[in-house]
Amino acid sequence: MDRSGAGTGTGEVVRIAAAGDIHVRESNRDEMRRAFAEIEEGADIVLLAGDLTTHGEPEQGKILADACRDLDVPVYAVLGNHDLHVNRASDLIAVLEEAGIHMLERSHAICEVQGVEIGIVGTKGFVGGFPGSHLPDFGEPLLREVYAETTADVEAVDEGLKAVAHCPVRVVLLHYSPTGDTLEGEPPGIWTMLGTDRLAAPIREHEPDLVLHGHAHAGAFRGRIGDVPVFNVSVPVMEQDFWVFEMSGVRRATTPIH
Repeated sequence: MDRSGAGTGTGEVVRIAAAGDIHVRESNRDEMRRAFAEIEEGADIVLLAGDLTTHGEPEQGKILADACRDLDVPVYAVLGNHDLHVNRASDLIAVLEEAGIHMLERSHAICEVQGVEIGIVGTKGFVGGFPGSHLPDFGEPLLREVYAETTADVEAVDEGLKAVAHCPVRVVLLHYSPTGDTLEGEPPGIWTMLGTDRLAAPIREHEPDLVLHGHAHAGAFRGRIGDVPVFNVSVPVMEQDFWVFEMSGVRRATTPIH
C-alpha cells in the first residue's frame, strides 16, 4: 500500500484507496478478502476502477460483495469491460449493491468522510482513440454507435462535474483511459481500444482534483490532463492491491510525494 500526497493546503486529509482490474474469481477469493480487510485500516474510502470480476458472472461478484460487506469504509465502483462479458451486468450490479457497494455509471455521488465532502463522478468510459487514431462519427452505423456511446460518457462526466462543483475534493472514476500519458508501454496499435482523449474535454474544463482509471495493464501509472493528475490504478501496473491517495480538504490536490 503506497501513498501519494495532496498538495500544500491545510485542513482535513482524506485517504482514498484505489484499485482497478482486480478480476475477482474463485481462485483469488482469500486474497481479495485479505486485501479489503487490510485496506480498511489505512483508508477512509475505497474507489474501484472497473474490471471488478473476471467474466462478469454474478457468482464472481458475490466474492467481491462478501469481501466488502462488513467494511466500515464506503466503497464506490464502476464496471469494466470484463464485467460486461457475459451480458449480466444488471444481475452483477444487484449483487454488489446488496453488499453496500455504490455502483456508478454515468452518474455521481457525494460522500462525506473525515468531515470533507468528496464528489465522485463515475462512468466506465469507452473506446475512441487519441490523436492520429480517433474513431470518427462517420460511416458505418455500428461505428457511429460506438462514437455515440462515448459521447454519452463525455456528457455524463461533464454533468457530474457540474453537480459536484461545490465539493472540496472531486474525483473522476473511470475504467477506460482519458489520456495517452497512462497508456505508454501499451502497443500503440491498441490504444484506440484502451480509451479516448474525448473523455479529457470535461476534465480539462472543470479541473477535478484527481482522475483514476484502469484497463491498461501494461501502461504507465502517472499522467496529466492540463493541471489535473491522472493515475492508472490497474493492479498489474501498481503491482500491489491498492494505492492510497492522501487528499487535503482544501483545494488543490494530488501531487505525488515519491
